[in-house]
Amino acid sequence: MKLSPNYLKRYTDISTLLLKYRQPNLGSKFRTDNELDGEDDKVASKAKELPEDLERLGPTFVKLGQLLSSRADLLPPIYLRSLARLQDHVKPFGYAEVQTIVEAELGARINKIFSSFDPEPIAAASLGQVHRAALHDGRPVAVKVQRPNITKQIEEDFAALSEMAQFLNRHTQFGQRYQLTKILEEFETTLALELDYRREATNLVRLGQNLKHFERILIPQPVDDYTTSKVLTMDYIEGTKITEISPLAHLEMEGPVLAEELFRAYLQQVLVDGIFHADPHPGNILLTSDYRVVLLDLGMVGHTTPSMQESLLKMLLAISEGDSDTAADIAIQISNSSAAFEETQFRQKIGHLVAEEQNSSIGEMDIGKSILEVGRVAADTGLYVPSELSLLGKTLLQLDEVGRNLAPAFDPNESIRRNASSLLNQRLKSSLTEGKVFSTLLEAKQFLGALPTRLNKILDAVGNAELNVNVRPAETDFLVESARKVANRITTGLILAALIIGAALLMRVPTQFQIFGYPGLAMVCFLTAGGGGLWLVLNIVWQDHKSKQRSRPSNRRG
Repeated sequence: MKLSPNYLKRYTDISTLLLKYRQPNLGSKFRTDNELDGEDDKVASKAKELPEDLERLGPTFVKLGQLLSSRADLLPPIYLRSLARLQDHVKPFGYAEVQTIVEAELGARINKIFSSFDPEPIAAASLGQVHRAALHDGRPVAVKVQRPNITKQIEEDFAALSEMAQFLNRHTQFGQRYQLTKILEEFETTLALELDYRREATNLVRLGQNLKHFERILIPQPVDDYTTSKVLTMDYIEGTKITEISPLAHLEMEGPVLAEELFRAYLQQVLVDGIFHADPHPGNILLTSDYRVVLLDLGMVGHTTPSMQESLLKMLLAISEGDSDTAADIAIQISNSSAAFEETQFRQKIGHLVAEEQNSSIGEMDIGKSILEVGRVAADTGLYVPSELSLLGKTLLQLDEVGRNLAPAFDPNESIRRNASSLLNQRLKSSLTEGKVFSTLLEAKQFLGALPTRLNKILDAVGNAELNVNVRPAETDFLVESARKVANRITTGLILAALIIGAALLMRVPTQFQIFGYPGLAMVCFLTAGGGGLWLVLNIVWQDHKSKQRSRPSNRRG
């Protein structure tokens, strides 16, 4: 453990935070809001204080809070909602530092690069801030500048967090159950990607290309020549935050059409393209004067594999249709189960969850909340859902809020059902790429070319009575050994039964050799049978005990 003053201070800060929020409902038994409401107001009060405490600890913990807001398997709903409101409203750093960073990164004086550069930022966040500027050709741009020394600070914070996570993993049941070191590694990787503005520029280009056929959605494009790992220059698009739309604008714009197109665009990102904007909170979505939607801040994106896309689409359809059995089946299929997984209880809770969603009014429907609840119920019953599911839940939860700002009567469940067929068609088209088609044709050519030779060999073997079929079932040795043990026990039991019957018959034959006043040979048979029977019972108990001991580690791994 590192013992420099900086690290010691961080250890103290983190320990204080963990002790303050160490409660029975965190990391042990997850409880619903109704159950929490039965307690005093301390839980609600602490949930409200958590974002403020994280902001005081600095940018690393602000980002951790934002990432934790999607982890329903770690925190109760009341904490998730509180963290979901965590925004990056922080004090900006000075223009002198901005100028130094921009000139060092772009290799020229700031007035040589830009015809104008507003010293006052239009937005300030935990990792950087954005300034309005213009290129010499008159093109308006937004320049995102990373905070000075932020990378070093985050590295030190994660080093301290890693030490504490390893300690908790070694010494606490909570750390072992939730694999804190693994979760921290995922967070560190996500944050490292967000710190590289070149990757964000790539995300802008890729999502702009993927969504180009959505006429009402805009993605600002980067200016490659003026973009580095710490400076991102992109199109400046004038707009109003979704939460600040005026009543007059609500009357003039086509709210339901905008909400439908935005929701369909996100479904395509998640379920077809495999990359999606993972932070669509209202501060990152603008409405232009001609009533188009602008998506900002693509530093945080999620990724889904083709197999995961299919599973997520099936789950969304199952929840929207009220099919709890299918939703539970898919959740179990894509997740890892612990030895304590309670499948019956999980299915019952998913059934209640889906039923509540179906009984909700349009204004109360929250498909994102339902996905997060699936993750919470899974963790409560010993099932570990993949991080993609939690991130999708958080994204859709934020999108539900945006959709209601655009159209209060928007129904996300109905939108999913409406767009399901087109999404499936897009998935099929995306799978028929030129490379995949050629690969399939080559495999078919190889198969057809070798088929005549293989058929000749099979027919020759059949004609010469040389065809052998070898079947090797899984765990053959285990099955053979188990059958042998059963046969041995049955044989031993038969022999012992024969000895007892023989002893009973010999009791009627008088002999001079006696034991305890009874015919000696009969008593020998009876005592042998009694000893053998006792040995057989003890052997069975011992073997069963050893089998249980061997099966426990494998259950934990499963």
